[in-house]
Amino acid sequence: MNNTLTISIVSPANAPIGWYSLSVQISSQGNNFTSKLGMFILLFNPWVQADGVFMSNHAEREEYVQEDAGIIFVGSTNRISMVGWNFGQFEGDILTTCLSILDNSLNFRRDPATDVARRNDPKYVGRVLSAMINGNDDNGVIAGNWSGNYGGGLDPRNWNGSVEILKQWKKSGFRPVRFGQCWVFAGTLNTVLRALGIPSRVITNFNSAHDTDRNLSVDVYYDPKGNPLDKGSDSVWNFHVWNEAWFVRTDLGPSYSGWQVLDATPQERSQGVFQCGPASVMAIREGDVNLDFDMPFVFAEVNADRITWIYDSHRGNQKQNSLDPHTIGKYISTKAIGSYSRMDVTEKYKYPEGSSQERKVFEKAVGKLKPRGSFGPTSAGDITNEEREPSISGTFKVNGILAVGKEVNLALLVKNLTRDMKTVTVNMTAWTIVYNGTLVHEVWKDSVTISLDPEEEIQHPVKITYAQYEKYLKADNMIRTTAICQATDEAEVVVERDIILDNPTLTLELLEQAKVRKPVNVQMLFSNPLDEPVKNCVLMVEGSGLLLGSLKIDVPTLRPKERSRVRFEIMPTRSGTKQLLADFSCNKFPAIKAMLSIEVAE
Repeated sequence: MNNTLTISIVSPANAPIGWYSLSVQISSQGNNFTSKLGMFILLFNPWVQADGVFMSNHAEREEYVQEDAGIIFVGSTNRISMVGWNFGQFEGDILTTCLSILDNSLNFRRDPATDVARRNDPKYVGRVLSAMINGNDDNGVIAGNWSGNYGGGLDPRNWNGSVEILKQWKKSGFRPVRFGQCWVFAGTLNTVLRALGIPSRVITNFNSAHDTDRNLSVDVYYDPKGNPLDKGSDSVWNFHVWNEAWFVRTDLGPSYSGWQVLDATPQERSQGVFQCGPASVMAIREGDVNLDFDMPFVFAEVNADRITWIYDSHRGNQKQNSLDPHTIGKYISTKAIGSYSRMDVTEKYKYPEGSSQERKVFEKAVGKLKPRGSFGPTSAGDITNEEREPSISGTFKVNGILAVGKEVNLALLVKNLTRDMKTVTVNMTAWTIVYNGTLVHEVWKDSVTISLDPEEEIQHPVKITYAQYEKYLKADNMIRTTAICQATDEAEVVVERDIILDNPTLTLELLEQAKVRKPVNVQMLFSNPLDEPVKNCVLMVEGSGLLLGSLKIDVPTLRPKERSRVRFEIMPTRSGTKQLLADFSCNKFPAIKAMLSIEVAE
């Protein structure tokens, strides 16, 4: 006689995600007997068509749900580079930590029953997570810091991935981990979304606008000497990183389903809390800024007009120098499916720059945001430039290599566009900056007067020595050069360029074939390029499926020009292509990155 009863339980596709307890109640001859069988976790299911996160394409599911390592694009429009990131959503304890993020949210603490009931909705969960990955209003995961001073925490550029951050957050009793910047928030949110079954990817927007007053324009200020000014609350970030999550928008209708922007970087409050999204990418492209959630802010990040002002503090006046509708929102990028190539998704966010459709969408957005056109002096769309076309032009050209430890060689090219003689005064400065435009310190300045023959172009050399910038350069390796050029009795021409200095190379080499559960040696190579020693050197290594946790190795002081070799052991736990990530920091180089793809055999 067969005494086994098999019962299968099918959960509805719209059930709330999270922990469930499973019990069995047996009634026999009037007696009730209950036995607890255990706990299980229910997740969103992108394999099932009835689920709000359903993704039909197999290759996309593999990349956006299953892939536990990736790359994030950083840098600037003229120098796009990438850093590796360990998402690690399948590492031990990460899923339970991700669920505890929801249980630490303000919504759960205010009204647990309603919050848990709403966890069947990916747009609700995504919005809560965008608030919880930053530590601004709650027991969130990461504390942001863009000051250039990271004492009491880790320089944001030192992190290799989300796993160590999430572990540290849980271990500390849910206190925000110090410190993060935009790609750290986005890399961590990506881990949590994938862990919960929501397909997601990391997006980088170059020349990203931070418009604080919803007027679709950002104001940038300089003084007559060429110094960038920290004036006004708007800013343009060299790059900004956010996430896209994939789900249906039952609240807006099918045409707005698909990729949704979620941004966990604390920039502006939304409904009183630092949270952002979900904002439908399709709605952004169509200028539907009246739809939920945070559409005006995200639309401005990729579409705002950039207005340059010259502010004279002695005279107490400011004048508009130029308006540029084309520089914001360039090279919007994400990792390609199945490779480390860059996939450009700019056309998903907006019609081609300068096309009639693009301007039409912009006008539509402006109309929805300010129907009466009664905005302050700096709003987009109401500006006529009464100035004549400038009679001179200028650009900065890079000469030679840009590397930390070397002299920076640039040339300012100034051209006379007319058939008259011109006398031009030029005030130039160079400042080290953080990638979001935070000014650190002036490192160089110069003033010259140039005489230009008709249609003549001259090059004025700019040389900034290592001694001048060394103490003030941050891990961003960014220097902002500015020149204010003024022909006699004419309006100023502002020339600016942000340059990025390359770090020396950090190399990782696999010394034998990698096999599951067999220790394997890896070697790190680094040469000190400087004429001085580098000390306090630390190597941090991590990689999901390659080693448990992370390795921290103290590296001895390196003499000038000395080459260092460090061997360490890893123990792969899963087969397939895995990513090993390393961060090398020392007193002269705060964050040098390397990554290595390793094929692990069974």
